[in-house]
Amino acid sequence: MTPDDYGSLLYLGLLLLLIGGSYLLASRGRMGQVLTQAAIWALIFLGTIAVYGLWPEIRSAMIPTQQALLTPEGQAVTVPRAVNGHYYLTLRINDVPVVFTVDTGATDLVLSRDDARAIGIRPEDLAYLGMAGTANGTVRTARVTLDEVALEQIVDRDVHAVVTDGELDGSLLGMSYLHNFSRLEIAEGELILTR
Repeated sequence: MTPDDYGSLLYLGLLLLLIGGSYLLASRGRMGQVLTQAAIWALIFLGTIAVYGLWPEIRSAMIPTQQALLTPEGQAVTVPRAVNGHYYLTLRINDVPVVFTVDTGATDLVLSRDDARAIGIRPEDLAYLGMAGTANGTVRTARVTLDEVALEQIVDRDVHAVVTDGELDGSLLGMSYLHNFSRLEIAEGELILTR
């Protein structure tokens, strides 16, 4: 810590002591009530810290995620519909997890610039020779080949995809990848992909 940090800490400590002391002097006739309120605020503070620290575990327990199944038809992956009505699948591309929005209206497996960068592709080095129509207008695209794409235990190699030069909030899982499955079904709020 720097001397400025020590000075700030000392100042905040004295300020807290002054405010706390003033409050206790003004409330000395009702000390039981003050202690009860202090205990309630301390519990709220500790509860907030606990929820924040345990949020990943709480979220995974409350919000179901994709899971692999073995069915008579073959290997299957199920994923529940998200609160916003979309289906999201996590694929491992070159062993890096990437979250995709399932989009049957998209022709290709489309990587955002950020996701492309995360899996080791340098978007600034690509040749954006293709064009794609989106809800936000036309964007340029660059074709890439992904060494390995895994959806749970289902692994594909040399998968063709595109990287977009436009603004994209996340990557899209389009029909070029979804056609690899023998069955695509939506039933009771779940998307089921079977191969």
